[in-house]
Amino acid sequence: MPQKTYNVLFVCTANSARSVLAEGLMNHLSGGRFRAYSAGSHPRGEVHPLALKTLADWKIPTQGFRSKSWEEFAAAGAPPLDFVFTVCDNAAGEVCPIWPGQPMTAHWGVSDPAAVQGTEAEQAKAFYVAAQLLKRRIELMLALPLETLDSIRLKSEVSSIGSAP
Repeated sequence: MPQKTYNVLFVCTANSARSVLAEGLMNHLSGGRFRAYSAGSHPRGEVHPLALKTLADWKIPTQGFRSKSWEEFAAAGAPPLDFVFTVCDNAAGEVCPIWPGQPMTAHWGVSDPAAVQGTEAEQAKAFYVAAQLLKRRIELMLALPLETLDSIRLKSEVSSIGSAP
């Protein structure tokens, strides 16, 4: 019997850095078990170049990323979502759209690497640190026996991942 492919949406305010990193990492690491997307409550309209560079440095394809509104995923015809994770504190505090199918939600807050001021090297390091944290959380998610956890236990597990170092 083929394994279910889970759809996951990573949400941030601008959809230019953290949510894009998470989308790329999840699609790369999950071996097809997950199909990740990203969106923003107030999309910037472009993906931050250092987000794409960080993914490329990790040998993750960077084609096709774009900064888009979360409204795309609440509209008719959108992929049915199993999980929605906010990766910035601003998006976590906003009133989200009603997601079709009532996906499981959790907050996996990560400091905004795009907000870091300093040298190019300091900015690049901030993106690397954010990506490393997201990678660790995604690895924890991928290790969960999703098919065997009841919804209460699963909600607890995915929520606790948000506080994982």
